[in-house]
Amino acid sequence: MSFGAIILGDEILSGKRVDRHFAKIAELLALRGLRLAWVEYLGDERSRIAATLRRTLAAGDVVFSFGGIGNTPDDHTRQAVAEALDVDLVLHPDAEREIRARFGAEITDVRLLLGTFPRGVDIIPNPFNRIPGFRVRDHHFLPGFPQMAHPMAEWALDTFYAHLFNQRPTVERACLLTGADAYESALLDLMERVVADFPALRLFSLPSISEDGQRRHLELGVEGDPALVDQAMASIRLEVERRGIVWQWRP
Repeated sequence: MSFGAIILGDEILSGKRVDRHFAKIAELLALRGLRLAWVEYLGDERSRIAATLRRTLAAGDVVFSFGGIGNTPDDHTRQAVAEALDVDLVLHPDAEREIRARFGAEITDVRLLLGTFPRGVDIIPNPFNRIPGFRVRDHHFLPGFPQMAHPMAEWALDTFYAHLFNQRPTVERACLLTGADAYESALLDLMERVVADFPALRLFSLPSISEDGQRRHLELGVEGDPALVDQAMASIRLEVERRGIVWQWRP
């Protein structure tokens, strides 16, 4: 299964707030031997959110969506999910129970709107303040507040996807290349050969440039099965040495 993330909010797209969800969900997945396949940032536009969800729901990916599940006019996630699923919004009984437990005698109809979700979803418990998120078809809809959303995402991963954890242990190795010939276009043939010889690995090349625009080094490496990684890196090392390129293992 592929994992994706949707990060919502005009405040992120405008730069008023810095996104903290992308790095965290990538970290939570990596700790479990998984990785993100894609991430999308969307503003607070209900039709665009609904169109995106129709596409991702049809794709069958595991998706974590952050933001927009509140009850203010700029929150559109609940309505967009209902539109994408072609269902109505109803007060979820489990959400109602959590919200009533949270507010007690101070419960109001406005607060209960926080538990009005698309029909047929399940709730995701919120350990921070008991205002739940919800999930449907491997899509998980979480608050925009990191202190709430991140424990909820971790709970969802451990509850529903533990069978996918660490199925294929991987390692990453790379070397730092320096010198006149240590640039990507000069090594393109080598990279293409490595990709052809080791199709199960992920090859990456990351140039580094100093503040004054001068090339510092090229980081060239692979990620995947440890035995194949060792073979691929041996092949890379032999070739760069043959070409007289200075190299060292990346720390």
